Amino acid sequence: MTDTPSTIPDQRELVLRVMPMPADANHNGDVFGGWIMAQVDIAGSVLPARISRGRVATVAVNEFVFKQPVSIGDLLSFYASVVRVGRTSITVHVEVIAERNPANPHVVKVTEANLTFVAIDKEGKPRQIDQHA
Repeated sequence: MTDTPSTIPDQRELVLRVMPMPADANHNGDVFGGWIMAQVDIAGSVLPARISRGRVATVAVNEFVFKQPVSIGDLLSFYASVVRVGRTSITVHVEVIAERNPANPHVVKVTEANLTFVAIDKEGKPRQIDQHA
């Protein structure tokens, strides 16, 4: 990409909160990694859609790290922060925090990822992001 980066303050924002259900688990009782990846993709798109004021599409998953398994009953909070805004693209960092065992609460980071989204028009073509809006 030939985007020119702009400086973005490193502020993370809660963009999604969800609790996985039994249908989201594999035969071992852990939540499917693909389900978590889909939720990260949704969470990661929130800030780029807001910044670009329109549609965005995922163009790259630059890094995705599963740090701990996720279980049914974990309350997952997805925090996103903008890493870079280019001419047509926005890169975000997403952290997933699990709140476990309500009787004896335990909080742990379970996943983190870096994703890049591109702003698109009605025809699905890249469009320039107005950074002064």
